[in-house]
Amino acid sequence: MLAKWMNCIACCFNFDITPVLKMTSIKNYIDDFLHLLFPHICIGCDSDILNDEDILCAECLNSLPETGFLGTAQNPVEKIFYGRMQVEHAGSAFYFNKDSVIQNAIIQLKYKNNQKAGIFLGRLLGYQLINSKRFDDIDAIVPLPLNDKKLFRRGYNQSLAIVNGITSVWNKPVITDAVERIAFTETQTHKDRIARWQTMDGVFTVTQPSLIINKHILLIDDVVTTGATLEACGTAILQTTGVKLSLATAAYTI
Repeated sequence: MLAKWMNCIACCFNFDITPVLKMTSIKNYIDDFLHLLFPHICIGCDSDILNDEDILCAECLNSLPETGFLGTAQNPVEKIFYGRMQVEHAGSAFYFNKDSVIQNAIIQLKYKNNQKAGIFLGRLLGYQLINSKRFDDIDAIVPLPLNDKKLFRRGYNQSLAIVNGITSVWNKPVITDAVERIAFTETQTHKDRIARWQTMDGVFTVTQPSLIINKHILLIDDVVTTGATLEACGTAILQTTGVKLSLATAAYTI
């Protein structure tokens, strides 16, 4: 079809289209060969019908379980922090269910070296933040920091990958060096609620308060379960003069 249209255009302007068609054919052959060697497949259903920047096909994308929390006050994520710390707004984009597409995406992000998964999820989260209108007065975004040891192990901060996705669609400043995770903690996945709180006590500190003073900060993480990690980091941030705090995650564990 492309060749047919190009031939029509060539006839109108009286030039030889043959070299262009040859170049187009060669490029298509190369693209097909690279796709064979390095297939780009949907992490939800293994389909290869998707754009290079996407991780999900249209069908899996449409099946994602949106929470609607970001546009709703007093949603379940906000209620986690009632009586624990002052949060302006909070929410998650999607429900995190076992053996779901969202779980696969988070696993790809955290354990399979797939930063594209984080950027993709962040982009979807960013659109929801924009549409909610409740986060319009955010001054800066802070990705939940990783301890240096865990950052070395993983090679990147998954929360920063999500933030990079958010800022690709939502023009907000990002601050990465105001807050530090000063203690190394093992995975919280198999710990109960009390153990998580105990583990996170004193883990975060604000090392450059001048960067966030008098700002409305949006703290970003991948998944919220008990809220222990976000509370530990958020509590440290709120010790800075004039700071207001909001929270958002890609997923919410039921």
